[in-house]
Amino acid sequence: MGGNHTLIKFILLGITNSPHMQVPLFVLFLLVYIVTLVGNIGIMVLVWVVPSLHTPMYFFLTHLSFADICYSTVISPKMLADLLSENNTISFAGCVTQFHGFAFFATVECHLLAVMAYDRHIAICIPLLYVTVISRHICWQLVASSYLIAVLSAIIYTACTFGGSFCRPNQIDHFFCDVNPVLRLTCSDTRSNEMVIIVFVAINAVGTSMAILLSYTCILRTVLRMPSAWSRSRAFNTCTSHLTAVSLFYGTIFFMYLQPASNHSSLDKVASIFYTVVTPMLNPFIYSLRNKEVKDALVKCRTRMLNHC
Repeated sequence: MGGNHTLIKFILLGITNSPHMQVPLFVLFLLVYIVTLVGNIGIMVLVWVVPSLHTPMYFFLTHLSFADICYSTVISPKMLADLLSENNTISFAGCVTQFHGFAFFATVECHLLAVMAYDRHIAICIPLLYVTVISRHICWQLVASSYLIAVLSAIIYTACTFGGSFCRPNQIDHFFCDVNPVLRLTCSDTRSNEMVIIVFVAINAVGTSMAILLSYTCILRTVLRMPSAWSRSRAFNTCTSHLTAVSLFYGTIFFMYLQPASNHSSLDKVASIFYTVVTPMLNPFIYSLRNKEVKDALVKCRTRMLNHC
């Protein structure tokens, strides 16, 4: 990343300017962060210790939980500290690191959501080929490709965001180092960088969202042909909850990153809270705790613990 970096630190203006709101927001977001950690770590441990959950779907889910933990941790601790501190500075290197980590794990999340939708598509639409199509080797390939694409994308996002010259006031009007607030501080022309970012967001976010939409379209067509009303209802409930989480995540991503920096408004912080804080907390409940397999696994674990006591 070339560029004349005349700033050695930034000031994060945070979520709110009201001192009276800082403590309530700290308590709220601390609870959300704790639930995020407990929920996602709990899913990872449960899948690890219960043999019946050693299936491709839950293999992908553990990586989704890992991504949720990591990209929430990239954002939340600093945000929480700033809510109780008057010194909301972050070094240039720290800002670059925070953004790079966020871009990496958010991109991983996009591709894992698409992989999970593809897994459900194969399981429901062509179940006889499931073991062949979603083999253990293919599972590792799909996950590895998600991480590889995320590495390359995060490098490009970071280079385009921090590769210019910073010579304006060093106040970032956001609660973390994000693309658009950082680009507003550069004194060089950022139009080409913005276009590169928009193109790669379109490739990652729009591409994966279309894959998810196509997978669920095929799933819904198959579900509608099911003879049992109970089976249709159960499948519809699962699809609806998954699509709700996907819509929340992708909707805010599109709002934030598929428009020029000059078009952004004060709603950016609200949208950012949804995909950085809320979605990682909701995913364990939506993708796992609504499943009968997970509920049965929780019962078995509780029974096993009680027997050992």
